[in-house]
Amino acid sequence: MNESRGSGAAVAASFLGWTLDAFDFFLVVFSFSAIAREFHRSIPDIALAVTLTLATRPLGAFIFGLMAERYGRRLPLMIDLVFFSIVEVATGFAPTYWSFLVLRTLFGIGMGGEWGVGSALAMEKAPSQKRGILSGLVQEGYATGYLLASICYFFVLPKWGWRPMFYIGGLPALLAIFVRMRVSESEVWERSTRPKNWRSLFDGILSHWRLFLALVLLMTTMNLVSHGTQDLFPTFLKKGRGYSDQRTAIVTAVSMIGALTGGLWFGHLSDRIGRRKGMIAALLGAVLVVPLWIFAPSFSLIMVGAFLMQFMVQGAWGIIPAHLNELSPNGVRGFMPGFGYQCGAALAGPIPTILAKLAERTGYPIAMASGAVVVCLMAILVLSFGREQRGVEFS
Repeated sequence: MNESRGSGAAVAASFLGWTLDAFDFFLVVFSFSAIAREFHRSIPDIALAVTLTLATRPLGAFIFGLMAERYGRRLPLMIDLVFFSIVEVATGFAPTYWSFLVLRTLFGIGMGGEWGVGSALAMEKAPSQKRGILSGLVQEGYATGYLLASICYFFVLPKWGWRPMFYIGGLPALLAIFVRMRVSESEVWERSTRPKNWRSLFDGILSHWRLFLALVLLMTTMNLVSHGTQDLFPTFLKKGRGYSDQRTAIVTAVSMIGALTGGLWFGHLSDRIGRRKGMIAALLGAVLVVPLWIFAPSFSLIMVGAFLMQFMVQGAWGIIPAHLNELSPNGVRGFMPGFGYQCGAALAGPIPTILAKLAERTGYPIAMASGAVVVCLMAILVLSFGREQRGVEFS
């Protein structure tokens, strides 16, 4: 039996943890211009903080993933939530550009640790026949965090600046209390044959090196899709379209409503037609809406394009937690999906900086549109040669 006690609380904890991670990550994205002005730096200099965050996410996935295999899913999740909440608050007090970069580098460790442990816990507890739609819910914590960041940006930054937005980052510590009180340990982990020592754990992980490389390749392309269509989009709206901070926040909020809807819809669809077919369909849809997303002639049509683009992009992403956890055997499920995901994120990390530099030469519309088409086609190609194990039982 795959369905276990407390699946709702586990899914909620994973969803909220990823929400708060994404909330802090996108506060930086929204605040590129404001932070650059305060530290007297260029936007590409501030975009480097995003690249550093992505670069250290594999380290967090490695550390907390190993802990998840040895000590269960709950304890590493609670430690991670407290760690990255402290770093979030500290970001708001960063006195210099270099201290800001150090804190964003540390945040990457916390962000990298949360997804793998949280998604393993949620997917191991989720009923197999509902794994796709619950996967969409867990993953769209990312879109919810983006939406909350846009709301915070809309109300807080114009009046108080960028620093107070990060003080809200203490909230994950409260989520750790929820995990401690309401979320039970994964029964799949409790029933599994656990490694007797660290050496046996590493031996088990190394025996699945082909799976690891396949996951890294897939997640590199998927992170290129996600960060290539999201991280510089607010900057494009301001510099490429000339929108105010308020209009920028409105468009990005609408895009995240599309992301939430798409993640749930394609997650549910993947339970019927398969994980890879669902993701490919979503990515093809993303390619088709690029002209409306970037070149629409009016504010209202830009909102429609933003909604549809993230409906497709996050529709494909909504399937990822189920897909990666289904591909991973019991003995490495706490480690392999998260570490593979975050290694892919690190390899895709330069995409915001690359697009920012390209935009300085070609303009933001051309850079964003061409970049989106290329990365979506790359992900479709990788998925076409991949495999899946939809609905596999976690025994």
